[in-house]
Amino acid sequence: MSTSMVKPKFLAHPDQLGVVAVGFAGGQGKAGVDNGPLELIKAGLLQSLRHDLNYELHGDKGVLSEEDLATANAEKLVNMNADLLANSKDDTPVRNMKNPRAVSGVTQRLSEQVHAHAAAGRMVLTLGGDHSIAIGTVSGSAKAVRERLGREVAVIWVDAHADINTPESSDSGNVHGMPVSFVTGLATDPDVFGWLGPEHRLNVKKLVYIGLRDVDKGEKKILRDNGIKAFSMFDIDRHGIGRIMEMALEYIGDTPIHLSFDVDALDPMWAPSTGTPVRGGLTLREGDYICESVHETGNLVAIDLVEVNPKLATDKDIEANETLRAGSSIVRCALGESLL
Repeated sequence: MSTSMVKPKFLAHPDQLGVVAVGFAGGQGKAGVDNGPLELIKAGLLQSLRHDLNYELHGDKGVLSEEDLATANAEKLVNMNADLLANSKDDTPVRNMKNPRAVSGVTQRLSEQVHAHAAAGRMVLTLGGDHSIAIGTVSGSAKAVRERLGREVAVIWVDAHADINTPESSDSGNVHGMPVSFVTGLATDPDVFGWLGPEHRLNVKKLVYIGLRDVDKGEKKILRDNGIKAFSMFDIDRHGIGRIMEMALEYIGDTPIHLSFDVDALDPMWAPSTGTPVRGGLTLREGDYICESVHETGNLVAIDLVEVNPKLATDKDIEANETLRAGSSIVRCALGESLL
């Protein structure tokens, strides 16, 4: 049984944790983020969830054993989707999207994996990979919540970036900057993302951003035109993280929550090893507080941790380890670790 005193409202098996590790870097152009899940596992994240927080961990093929969690076997837990990537060698751009078929194939399979765990009534933890994987994680959660509970899932997106570009508004063409547009239906592509159906959709009125500080011009227009709730670092400076969380949770209401946390939401002081760091971000304590607040609602049903890229560290003994420690702290706080 989990050590948390909070009683989950929407989980049939609150002591079970579905683990999906997806080593995927195709949504952006910097190598190394595909190793993020492996490094987090090697750093002991899953071990701590089992032994410190008392979760029963489930992989694709059932309960994970002590042998499965051993460092020597960590690579077996990381779903590299190698067969999908091998079939996407001629992945020419579509509507400005780079690697569109690879992203679609990986996220479709990921959606099915997340859905399977969520449909079984357990919490789902996804370790990425770049943030394009959220097309799969959020769609899988949304479908499972509709089927199992007859409700809409809410998403709290913690990130320096809005990731709501459409293919046409994106300057880079990197799909890790587009996942929110696809899961909300603001962007569609029947040829590339034809598997995304109404059952996978996120209602824009159930979406809240926290920590924004690097938003593209086109994204600002999308946010304003659609009345999407977004709290920037300016808002956090003005109100404090406590009040921000009160407003965010009040806005989405008493409903299942999917927390998608990009480690670049944290200031580079705390998480330097990530692909698109932006100064002036959240402190580690503010990041932990966000997760603690969501956990306390009892509404959390899924969490993503993405964009951990130890390869980008200039000093691997310091910067990489600090980023891994920060990411692990974020996950543990969301899953019930408390200060007292």
